[in-house]
Amino acid sequence: MHLPPVGLGTMGISDASTVATAIEIGYRHLDTAQIYENEGVVGDGIAAASIDRSELLVATKLWVDRLAGDDVRRGTEASLDRLGLDAVDLLYVHRPRGDYEPGGTLPALDAVREDGLATHVGLSNFEPEQLATAREHLDAPIAAHQVEFHPFFSRRELLADAQTHGYPLVAYSPLAGGAVFDDPTITDIAATHDTTPAAVSIAWVLAHDNVVTIPKASSREHLRANREAAELDLDESEIERIDAIDREQELYPE
Repeated sequence: MHLPPVGLGTMGISDASTVATAIEIGYRHLDTAQIYENEGVVGDGIAAASIDRSELLVATKLWVDRLAGDDVRRGTEASLDRLGLDAVDLLYVHRPRGDYEPGGTLPALDAVREDGLATHVGLSNFEPEQLATAREHLDAPIAAHQVEFHPFFSRRELLADAQTHGYPLVAYSPLAGGAVFDDPTITDIAATHDTTPAAVSIAWVLAHDNVVTIPKASSREHLRANREAAELDLDESEIERIDAIDREQELYPE
């Protein structure tokens, strides 16, 4: 599936006006999840925006306690009710744990898709072998895989799987929880371009084939700046400098 380079990650957003502002600015990919407890907020933001629903790509994720085969449909319907939508464009398995069982969860997701409650099925926080197993059980192709991906933590084997199988890797936490603002390599490159470390980090993420990103922002200024970061071109030497940062910081381990 085609995803815009920069979408809106909504974890922690509790004001529907933020979502409406993001849509007004030009965001078309909105990402939420049951565990964020803000699907209603996102739905209210969509309803308040003066954009036709067909122009938006709305994604949500089933939490680990809604992944048993006979719970998937009920969980999906509950999310749709909170969002105020008839269907989502992308429905993820949030993490392959809890009630997740490939032979039960994934056929149930196919059924939800076939019945029109979701257009595409995605996965999140899977390991390579879990992706391979998922392909054995899903009728539909994996539409996207959402993972933590930023200058201090990137799983090259997951990127390789996305590139090999032709689906987008959706990078969450591209700013590493704000840690990029203090990294000397990133701040130096930002100064060279007269821009921010946030823009450099997002541009580095987007420099990888098959990768899009969903940074969270609340203010109009930061929402606009994150989208504009897609226009920043880093040269090969700058990308290599960021690649060489000797630091590993996973924000959301299993």
